[in-house]
Order: sequence, then structure tokens, then C-alpha cells
Amino acid sequence: MFLRPFFYSLIIISSLLSSSLYSKENKNSSKLNDNKSRFEQLELFNKVLHLVETQYYRQVDTEKLIEGALKGMMDTLDPHSAFLNKDFFEKMQNDTQGEFGGLGLEVTQRDGIIFVVTPIDDTPAFRAGLKARDRLVEINNEPIVGLSLEQAIEKMRGKIGETINLGISREGVEGVKYYSLKRELIKVKPVKAELLNDHFIYLRLTQFQKRSAESMEEAIKNLKNKSKSQIEGIILDLRSNPGGLLDQAVDVSSIFLKEGIVVSTEARDPQNKDIRYVKKSGYKDLDTPMVVLINGSSASASEIVAGALQDYKRAIIMGSQSFGKGSVQTVAQLDQETGVKLTIAQYMTPKNRKIQAVGIMPDVILEEVDKDLFEKNLKEDRYIREKDLKNHLTATIETEEEKKDRLLIEKEDRIRKMKNLEKKKTTKKDDEEELFKVDRPSEDYQVTQAIRHLQGFNVFKEMKKNN
Repeated sequence: MFLRPFFYSLIIISSLLSSSLYSKENKNSSKLNDNKSRFEQLELFNKVLHLVETQYYRQVDTEKLIEGALKGMMDTLDPHSAFLNKDFFEKMQNDTQGEFGGLGLEVTQRDGIIFVVTPIDDTPAFRAGLKARDRLVEINNEPIVGLSLEQAIEKMRGKIGETINLGISREGVEGVKYYSLKRELIKVKPVKAELLNDHFIYLRLTQFQKRSAESMEEAIKNLKNKSKSQIEGIILDLRSNPGGLLDQAVDVSSIFLKEGIVVSTEARDPQNKDIRYVKKSGYKDLDTPMVVLINGSSASASEIVAGALQDYKRAIIMGSQSFGKGSVQTVAQLDQETGVKLTIAQYMTPKNRKIQAVGIMPDVILEEVDKDLFEKNLKEDRYIREKDLKNHLTATIETEEEKKDRLLIEKEDRIRKMKNLEKKKTTKKDDEEELFKVDRPSEDYQVTQAIRHLQGFNVFKEMKKNN
């Protein structure tokens, strides 16, 4: 009576065991295949390297070959992941510290010529007598024809205390004028501050580097003391600010926020979430009406600050849609001279809005200079944003169909932008006066509009109080 059910039970148990063993075997087999595949690919790499080293028609530098391979590997990930060789690793450290050995020159390039925009006060260039509009023609007695702006800047930077010779061509002076300068530690001021109309504090933050928040605190205190009357508003200018240190973005936000989350991250592992909160200690300004200016080149840390102040309704965001760089990078030091910059997560605003490839939309869309130019820029969309970069990360995981549609739209968008760029190149050259124009906040259209907005807000507040 009980034999048949018992027999069936044995068959079922046997089947389950077989299935379990098969599944385990498959997993182990899959793991072995993955390892085998990886070893095969590494072996392939060794074969190619050996072939180049032994049969290329000239001697090769193996170190350079491997460095090139590492760069290529990182290039397949996203636009912000990269292998950092000695020069790039050192430059990144200098940029975030805001200090480097240099001459104190602000330079720009036009039609292949490198011009001095201005020498920075109390630097070797300033003391030597270099002037705006000087043309740089030689560095250490070598002509710089054909060098890019970045290459020329790198040649001028170097070890503190070393002497460098510059050849300058100046309007009204015959021949080349030579200057011998000694490199010094140049400290870049991250904050430019000004009191406008006696009532409004203007803060221009150029980059989130070491001491940015500290400099901002000092600027606010100094301008409040300087003002003969009550401060009616703060304008925080983050236009064309490429970002920088995350800690500084949190510190800057904390000046204007009482409490809460400033930014959080979404990583590959949902458990691995980093949350940064408002710092409760330190200087605070929680009541002064505030406007934050952004544009298509405001990225990363700029977007974190703008997003946090917008979510808490602490400030009105004005300008145009930001860049959309919401991915998080970590720098891993490989040895004393090299490192890897790797994308590990993406940023979320306090209300869990994603920034990546989306950016921050202003509360008030504000034209760049005047109505005609604004409409022209809208048609041409002159800003290159995160979503225009090759292999950029999307804010959410896409289906194959969604990815296909997005790539098609982006391709059409790139073609349109290239056509507009070519058209711009062939129709009009920049006015030389514009190249050396000193930026004055009081003459900046967007800044004046921000002041009007703050004035209107204060009038409304007074009316509401009186009623």
C-alpha cells in the first residue's frame, strides 16, 4: 500500500538532489568559465604586448604602452572615469588644493595667439610688469607657436623657486621684450565678493576647492560690516563653476541651511548609501533673501548646492538649465605617482531628485544678456552638457528601446550643434575688446535682474507685514 507513494517520494527527492547538484555545477562551471575568459583575455593582452615589443620597427617604451592600455580601458566606462598618470595626478591634487607653483598670469588664446588677460595682484608676473594684452611668444627661449593654451600653461607652472624666462610682444614696443621670473606658490582665491547698491552681497564662487566655504564666510562678514545699511539680499553666482570638492559643497550649503540632508548618493549596492547632512556648527545666514545664478556650465558641486537650496526653498534659482554632472567619482591612489578616478555612484538632491544628465532647472529662466541673444542661444543651445558626452551615464536604467530612441535624439542634437558651431566660425569673429573686458557684476545683466527680483521680494514682504 505504501510502496508506490514511497517510491514516488524517492524519485522526487532524487530529482531535487540532481537539480540542486546540476545548479551548483552550473554555477561553478559559469564561475570557472568567467575566470577562464578573463585569463584568456589577459593572455591575449600579453601576446599583443610581446608582439609590439619584439616586432615593432622601432624601440618602444613598455611603460607607455601599458599606460596607454590602462587609459583605453578606463575610456570604455564613462567620460569621468580615467587613469591618472603622474602629471594628471599631480595636477588634480593642485587644482583641489587651490595652490600651485606659477607666475600669477591669467591668459587666453585667440586665433592661435596667447594673450595675457591680467596679471594677478602681488605675484611674480604683476611685480615684473607684465600687462593685459601682452602676447606670449616664447617660454624659456623656445617659440610657442602651435602650442595649445593648456600646454602653454603647463610650461609656465612648475617647481617653486625655479626661474622661467618669458618672451613678450607688446603693442607699440619693437621686437620681443624678455622677462625673467621666479615661480612662487600661487594661491587662487575661490571667492570674489562685492557689495552692490549698498544693500546686496554678490558672491562669485569659481570652484569648490579647499577653503571655499571659509572664504565665503569671511566675505559675507566683511561685506555686512562694510555696508552702512541692512543687507537686503545675497546673490550666489555659480555660473560656469565646474564643481570640485564634495565636502566644500556641503560646507557652502550649510552656511545657508539650518538642518537636513544636503546630498545623498545612489550606488551599485543599495546598502552602500552615503548621506551628507547640513553642518549645524559654524557661521549661518538663514534669513537673508537669496538668489543663485546657474547656467549650462554649472556642474557637479554647483548643482549639489543649487539643488539643496532649491529643495528647501532657501533660494530662488535663476539662469538656465545646469550641466547635469551628477555622478560621483573616487580617486584611488595606485602608488606614489599614479591613481584611478572611478565613477562609483550618482548624486541625489534632498528630495531624491537625480542630477545626472538631467541637471537643475531654474525657478526663473533668465536670458543671458538681452532678449535677442537669449532667443538665439535657445535656438543654438550653445552649451555642451553632461548628456552630450560620449558614454554618459543615464539617471535611470533604460530598456533597449528607450536607449535606441535616446541615442537617435542625441545624434540629431549633436549634428545640429556641429552645424551651428561651423556656421558661427565662418560668419563672425569675436570682438578683441570682448576678450579683455573686465567682468563687473554691476554691469552684468543677470546680476541686475537678480537684484530686481530681490528688491521686488522685499517690497512684497513689507506690504504683507503692513497688511
